[in-house]
Amino acid sequence: MDKDKKIIIGSDHAAFSLKEKIKDLLFNLGYGVEDAGTHDEGSVNYADFGKKVAGAVSEGQFSKGILLCGTGLGMSMQANRFK
Repeated sequence: MDKDKKIIIGSDHAAFSLKEKIKDLLFNLGYGVEDAGTHDEGSVNYADFGKKVAGAVSEGQFSKGILLCGTGLGMSMQANRFK
């Protein structure tokens, strides 16, 4: 699959259900989706998942990534630590 048609996505527990809906939408639009976690609504540290997604995009493994959390602030701060 073309790198531009693959997206990595990750969230904390607060945005888990939204992440699942977005994954379904992307799949239906023809994108390959890599789920970096979390995989349930149990409490987690958002930074762990932010690093996985932002790191993979920064390293060129994916051209696009989506990060979700309860407020959006934590994930945006984490993503901004990567080029």
